[in-house]
Amino acid sequence: MQLFTGKTPANKRKEIWRTAEFIFSTPQCIANDLDKMLYKLDEVSLLVVDECHRCLKNYAYNRVAQKYKTQSTNRKVLALTASPGSDKETITQVCKNLGIEAVEIRTRESPDVKPYLQELEFEKIEVDFPSEFLEIKILLEEIYNKKVSELKHRKVLFGYASKTMLLKAQGRLMAQKRKNMNTFMAVSACATALKISHALTLLETQTISSFITYLKDLFKQAAEKKSKGVQKLVANPAFAKAYTLTTMLNKEHPKIEALKNIVKEQFQKDPDSRIIIFAQFRETVRTISEELNKIPEINADNFVGQAMKDHGKGRMTGLKQREQKAMIEKFKTGEINVLVATSIAEEGLDIPEVNEVIFYEPIPSAIRSIQRRGRTARLSKGTLKILVTKKTLDEIFHYAAYHKEKRMHKAIDDIKKDFETEDKQQTLL
Repeated sequence: MQLFTGKTPANKRKEIWRTAEFIFSTPQCIANDLDKMLYKLDEVSLLVVDECHRCLKNYAYNRVAQKYKTQSTNRKVLALTASPGSDKETITQVCKNLGIEAVEIRTRESPDVKPYLQELEFEKIEVDFPSEFLEIKILLEEIYNKKVSELKHRKVLFGYASKTMLLKAQGRLMAQKRKNMNTFMAVSACATALKISHALTLLETQTISSFITYLKDLFKQAAEKKSKGVQKLVANPAFAKAYTLTTMLNKEHPKIEALKNIVKEQFQKDPDSRIIIFAQFRETVRTISEELNKIPEINADNFVGQAMKDHGKGRMTGLKQREQKAMIEKFKTGEINVLVATSIAEEGLDIPEVNEVIFYEPIPSAIRSIQRRGRTARLSKGTLKILVTKKTLDEIFHYAAYHKEKRMHKAIDDIKKDFETEDKQQTLL
């Protein structure tokens, strides 16, 4: 058994390939070697693909799979994922890319799985959206609705103006080869609507500190004259009033206090607990860690990706791979007992079993939701808690993920039936 990583020199990997029976590798490593023709896949009798939902477009898994299709003489593929996708088209494409001919699905309730799984306790914790925040929200929605109306008037946006629809509209506008005044004005309106949409997401679902940081960044962009649209936005009386009201707030988002209470309660039950808290944005991660570290028995740290990002309170650098590994080791030993993480901790890392997984906010992705909750209730009983702010985007995202997961199970079932029908037809022929 041999391990391939980018740290293994290419010529060494070529030598190992000749004698190894089992090779464990990142997809990028094998894909790059195949591009350089260091070896071929003709003698590979089994290709096992983990996290196979990534086998789309030009991702490395896809490149390896395509080479395997053309080079192998005894092709067998086993593809595994906890979250293949929420629609039939995407899952079918993954199957096509890998040459999959049969599909099996297992859930926590499957009779051949259930005996081996530990109990997963789920709790949705709802908090009220503060009245002081509501006035700010109304002012921002006023700007947002005007921009959406403008986009519809300019015949570039139709139907419900979700963030996804705005991004699609923006993509179509930017792709136009011949741009007229209507297009330029629509691009500007679309950009402003997306900025306000993001601001509303931060206000409703994140922290006031992250919301203030974002507003300050818009003022900075305006001062540096990076965009006429941003200059117009910060000069808007409704926006200026929203910012003034925000700076007068003397409270954080209620989810922060709720989160502190949840963590305190868990450590009172079990002082040796390990908790992972997932949050969407780095500024939120930082705020959560700061607040939790005020609790005597808590040692929380930020677990983020490698990219360097800036925020209002100085530079928050990313974590290099060796730093990520070092932090995971500290988490295993208990030197760190609460890991506050962005999406980097959702998959692909050897993070130990935890007592509790907490979603600071629901996410509208079924794939990411499944990956997150898979961090607990593997070897021992675990708890999943999701914080939801009532009458906000949190509620929309929570139910979006739930319904996407239901659609995913139905899509897999449909694809399984399609494969079985094809097999019967081929047998008859």
